[in-house]
Amino acid sequence: MSTDIEPPRTAETTEDELEALIGDRAIARDDHLNAPGFVINPDDVQDVLSDLRDEAGFDHLSCLTAQQYEDRYESIYHLKKYADPTQEVSVVVPTTLEEPTSQSAEPVFRTADWHEREAFDLVGIDYEGHPDPRRILLPETWQGHPLSLDYDQTKPQVVTLSEYENPIQPDHLDSESDTMFLNVGPHHPATHGVLHIKTVLDGETVLDVDPDIGYLHRCEEQMCQQGTYRHQIMPYPDRWDYVSSGLLNEWAYARVAEDLADIEVPEYAQVIRTMGAELCRIASHMLALGTFALDVYGDFTAVFQYAFRDREVIQDILEDLTGQRLMFNYFRLGGVAWDLPEPREEFIAQTRDFLDELPAKVDEYNDLLTSNEIFQIRCVDTGILEPEVAKEYGCTGPVARGSGIDFDLRRDDPYGYYENLEWDVVTEDGCDNYSRVLVRMREVEESAKIIEQCLDLIEEWPEDEREVQANVPRTLKPDPDTEVYRAVEGAKGELGIYIRSDGTDKPGRFKIRSPCFHNLSALEQMVQGEYIPDLVASLGSLDIVLGEVDR
Repeated sequence: MSTDIEPPRTAETTEDELEALIGDRAIARDDHLNAPGFVINPDDVQDVLSDLRDEAGFDHLSCLTAQQYEDRYESIYHLKKYADPTQEVSVVVPTTLEEPTSQSAEPVFRTADWHEREAFDLVGIDYEGHPDPRRILLPETWQGHPLSLDYDQTKPQVVTLSEYENPIQPDHLDSESDTMFLNVGPHHPATHGVLHIKTVLDGETVLDVDPDIGYLHRCEEQMCQQGTYRHQIMPYPDRWDYVSSGLLNEWAYARVAEDLADIEVPEYAQVIRTMGAELCRIASHMLALGTFALDVYGDFTAVFQYAFRDREVIQDILEDLTGQRLMFNYFRLGGVAWDLPEPREEFIAQTRDFLDELPAKVDEYNDLLTSNEIFQIRCVDTGILEPEVAKEYGCTGPVARGSGIDFDLRRDDPYGYYENLEWDVVTEDGCDNYSRVLVRMREVEESAKIIEQCLDLIEEWPEDEREVQANVPRTLKPDPDTEVYRAVEGAKGELGIYIRSDGTDKPGRFKIRSPCFHNLSALEQMVQGEYIPDLVASLGSLDIVLGEVDR
């Protein structure tokens, strides 16, 4: 089903109501640019988060940012409402340097499991009561915490020889329980990258899975913290989801930095951004469709190559617009790098030709794939993800909308030119692998509507008003200790960034909220009690990219 452009809204929770709800558990205020902030004691985490979720409706733990200052450690829980993500609140939990321990939020928000493991792994904060306090990105043998202030990056990792044991255990049968331990990956076509899934089987039935990530961790947050706002950070976002979502990733950084520096983007540049982002969304969904067909019934010759054929047309258009086919680096703070390529008429005609041919191609995919009996047997009623479970894990994007969750930041927290265009948010209520495919297929058609309207606007825009960039200072130095979290609707879901400024031209803290990270964490719930082929289908339906999971 589709929904109107007007988002569903809940009654707004005012700051006074939040203050009354938290009461004397708030020991200070620490407001961010986008949200009121409340500082609480480390022992009150579960009580405060439970009240905010149950009494005030903040049911979406969007992100957890951990960082160290000279005098303390700090965890920031960024909360939103699925029904209205413009309502936000930040819960700040400081701990001492001597005892960096605070209460785990995992019993309240299941998604805090992976978040807190990452916070421990990289920063060194312990979370009391966490059900599985292991490292998540770095090996268990790693010494120290790379984002702590006392970490020596030049010191070699010295561990005993026994700790060099290969973490990928041999597949083996447990004679006591009659269960089988099976490694899937880390180098396997079905894992869509370097992902190791530790799987426990009873016969062919999946009893448990444990996704082992971190093989592609590239220190993206640390690299952004070493780059200047104005020029050096923008090339990095293309490399997070490196296969399809370049401009969408760039927009995530542009949005947060423009909020931080109070930069207003010209309207014409917003139209170009919107058009380019939706072209990337179609390219991403084409890739997801082709690889998923390959996962589910090994169809390389038809659907996979059809999807790449159509994706290449989009890549041609994006190459003409940006100069590159993969790492675009086209957005700039305050706008875009340049206007449409000359002759404009040819570029517009080329894009319109693609849009004109798209409906027939979508019909082909439906004939080849969604109406295919084998595909339906493999996907219908497998990989079930109920909406409440999806919310517990912070799922967003097509994964959430395939479970009937009516959540899309393009509409619910408007940015760019989306609120001025006619389009629908697509949801399906099947909660299975099939529904997630249908959502992506139908979103391709909605993206085409958006691109068509953008082209109409661009054609009619007066030549002397085609302003592609705002007048941005060459050096940006936001006020120290200014904090903001902003997100966009990436192809995979909510792609968010938290920045804390320290008064210099580089961020003091740069945290990336990956939608793939959250969506993958729900895999365990989706596959318990199903078969190994269903595990492969469920993983493919999440459409993850490990470059964004690991960052």
